[in-house]
Amino acid sequence: MGILQELVKDIPIPKMAKVKVNFDETRIDELGSELLPKLQREAIAGKVKPGMEIAIAVGSRGLDRLVEITAVTVKFLQDAGAKPFIVPSMGSHGGATAEGQREVLAHLGITRETVGCEIKSSMEVVQIGELPNGLPVYVDQYAAAADGMVVINRIKPHTAFRGEVESGMMKMISIGLGKQKGAEACHQLGFKYMAENVPAMAKMIMAHKPFLFGVASVENAFDKVTLIETMTEEEIVEHEPALLVKAKALLPKLYFEQLDVLIIDQIGKNISGDGMDPNITGRYPTPYAHGGPDVNKMAVLDLTHQSEGNANGVGTADFTTQRLVDKMDREKTYANGLTSTVVAPTKIATTLPNDKETIQASIKTCNILHFEKVRMVRIKNTLELGMIEVSEALLEDVQRHPKMEVIEDLYELPFDNEGNLL
Repeated sequence: MGILQELVKDIPIPKMAKVKVNFDETRIDELGSELLPKLQREAIAGKVKPGMEIAIAVGSRGLDRLVEITAVTVKFLQDAGAKPFIVPSMGSHGGATAEGQREVLAHLGITRETVGCEIKSSMEVVQIGELPNGLPVYVDQYAAAADGMVVINRIKPHTAFRGEVESGMMKMISIGLGKQKGAEACHQLGFKYMAENVPAMAKMIMAHKPFLFGVASVENAFDKVTLIETMTEEEIVEHEPALLVKAKALLPKLYFEQLDVLIIDQIGKNISGDGMDPNITGRYPTPYAHGGPDVNKMAVLDLTHQSEGNANGVGTADFTTQRLVDKMDREKTYANGLTSTVVAPTKIATTLPNDKETIQASIKTCNILHFEKVRMVRIKNTLELGMIEVSEALLEDVQRHPKMEVIEDLYELPFDNEGNLL
């Protein structure tokens, strides 16, 4: 037995209970019939002229109904006589190559066949100016040459900074359309100034280029579209902050103020840009964002297949497994940090051979006197919080909370002969 195994072998793992967490499930079923009238209102439709070549910026991961939202928008523009095309808008993702970004769109379901128009992918950008602080402002070359620009994105809290606008329309315009160079420029001064740089860059782009409108969605706790809006340039400036407040209120959460241990079965770029959403875990990659539970020790056990080796976020955890590290593509992971300038989440957490020892190490180091009283939660990932597992020490908290209910009583966590969870 190795020294690490010796150190954790006697640490007890608590029995767990299955808990259902009730979040607001309101969602839009007939998305097309909800979106189309909002596209057809005069403030939007009046901007679209026959023959216009219109660039539609698409590219954020994990958006609910993205293909449908895009296809409805494309058809609306085509019915008005315009010639829309898609521009991948995802900063440096897809390995920061034109083909890589086209592939990312295909992974998201966005192809010429599914949305009904051409996709023009390039990493070339045009500089349209610079901010008073000297930061250059870039736009994708195809979008810059178009007769009009449209942006599709959801509005949600960012994971590394706080501001009146975080992830949404303005971020898509400034960082998404700016491609790798724009993402690099916007991140260069760090997340400390992101709350002012993102809107400033977006406003400059909208002022210098023929920006037509944005299609903004807000999702519920189950990542289903609950609200969809179309917004002109003026409406984005005026209304995006209020939609962010609404998105924050709908965010799923762990209803515990303090946890000794949080176990996360899987992280990945398809779950969050940070591998796991810090708004859920309370562990942020920068000091410029806050919220969520106070977690003493956090362990991540595996990496999703869809993440393709990008283990960004593993460094935010205290412990991980050899299995996750074996799946890690360091080049992809480190490229993430080099672009965002935030490199702590790309470090490798303390690594144990299997799930059981990783959990035991987390409990051993969580700074409590009696290990059997550990306040521990296990979740599948930060997207799926409707069903969680809690240790015995948290049952009173669950019973007191109106949004949580125990649906399966205490049981031992099942491990296989290799020490991995079944």
